[in-house]
Amino acid sequence: MTSGSGSPAITQCGNNDMNGFDKIIGDAPELQQLIRSAQVIAQTDVPVLLLGESGTGKDLFASAIHAHSSRASSPFISVNCAALPESLAESALFGHRKGAFTGASQDQAGFIREAEGGTLFLDEIGELPMALQAKLLRFLESGECQPLGHSRPYHANVRIIAATNRDLAERVKAGAFREDLYYRLNIVPLTLPSLRERRADIPVLVNHLNRSLATEHGLEGPAYSKAAMDCLMSYHWPGNIRELRNLCERMLILFSGRTVDTANLPHEIREPASTACTTFKLPEDGVRMEQLEISMIRQALERTQGNRSHAARLLGLTRDTLLYRIRKYRLT
Repeated sequence: MTSGSGSPAITQCGNNDMNGFDKIIGDAPELQQLIRSAQVIAQTDVPVLLLGESGTGKDLFASAIHAHSSRASSPFISVNCAALPESLAESALFGHRKGAFTGASQDQAGFIREAEGGTLFLDEIGELPMALQAKLLRFLESGECQPLGHSRPYHANVRIIAATNRDLAERVKAGAFREDLYYRLNIVPLTLPSLRERRADIPVLVNHLNRSLATEHGLEGPAYSKAAMDCLMSYHWPGNIRELRNLCERMLILFSGRTVDTANLPHEIREPASTACTTFKLPEDGVRMEQLEISMIRQALERTQGNRSHAARLLGLTRDTLLYRIRKYRLT
């Protein structure tokens, strides 16, 4: 359902390949509200910023927004910014003229020109080099692009949808992302819920993935026992829908036409390392709450690679409360 960081830098989808909002599976209120908002936004041309953890389906939302826009008959170009070599990123996006630099043996249009009239989806926008962020900002503000080696810019009619699993506000504070570009992209932010925030959707997702993967592989899908499904419902899914899809594919291949029970599930799902707080038992000699809280905050920040919004959700705190405690304990 989503592409990983190891995917190619660019994917171009033809009109027959586009996925609409009907391909986004789930009945959770948070998800349905998000879909309604995205359907409204699709009718405009404003930039869209998709936020959320890795594996939540940001690429699926981007293609659905394009498919429901007036640009649906034009190209949808998906670019993984993290996979662009820094030395070639500007040329890849904006194009170059033959001879513009060593190795430029022919003209290259660039992804923006290839997306003319359509949508350019910049996945992992937080990884875009700082030098290129200024040029992207200029394009967002004026529609002007200047390929390397060209003396004059040209105007492109392209909508930008960006996505990231990073906390861009924190990246701005760290000097790793331009503040002006952040605010230009952040006109219409949509935050996709993690799978653990919509656990009730897990059974319907499993059934959907089971059917589609069975068709893809030409195998009979397995059934899942109630105990196995309860286990899936209790798991915290750090990899979100991507992780669930990988599990369903594994179970299909190993247990085609059979019943998947708890014992057949991976160890980390049967016996997750982090259990509910109700299983915590106070040691006989007690604990120091300050040290415990510091430890939990550090673990959450480490697990989310420093993303404070996501860390706050793991800890059951608001982002402001987490920031207060980080300052309190001088964890910055």
